[in-house]
Amino acid sequence: MTHSEHVILVDENGTISGQQEKLQAHITGELHQAFSVMLYRYSRSGEREYLLQQRAEGKYHSGRLWTNTCCSHPRINEDLEQACLRRLKEELGIDQPLTLQEIGVFCYHAQLDNNLIEHERDHVWVGEAVKLCLAPNPVEVMNCRWWSTHEIEQGLKENPAQFTAWFTDVFNRVKNWLNLART
Repeated sequence: MTHSEHVILVDENGTISGQQEKLQAHITGELHQAFSVMLYRYSRSGEREYLLQQRAEGKYHSGRLWTNTCCSHPRINEDLEQACLRRLKEELGIDQPLTLQEIGVFCYHAQLDNNLIEHERDHVWVGEAVKLCLAPNPVEVMNCRWWSTHEIEQGLKENPAQFTAWFTDVFNRVKNWLNLART
């Protein structure tokens, strides 16, 4: 993370109130715009799988924790979908054309490691990925793999501390939305 990165400050309705240097926003806990992307596929047996990443150990917070495919912050005047596609490429090397759909927004507040605070208005995006060429950026990602719904649910029950503070909300929203979309 460079010190020149900024986040977009918002209220709970998404009205922009300004911008702040990214690390400072995580020190003071200012509510800011964010997005989370979850890519999924169906295995040969028809079971839904989700692409999760394990954040790099050197990340400024939540290092070594598992989370959704990609999460970050849009830049000033950047379209949210374009921000999602940009970060998929920067974090995981994914540059294949993907169709993403925004499925909801939620606000959360969490105390993190390194005395940082995550306070985000998180836009959740989902996309089906049949074939992907992955080239994870080791500065961003230490591991990535496909997890079945059962594996995630078991992991959340048995060892929730292995996941980021926002992951459970993102996963449940995506899982519920996909279940409703299939009916």
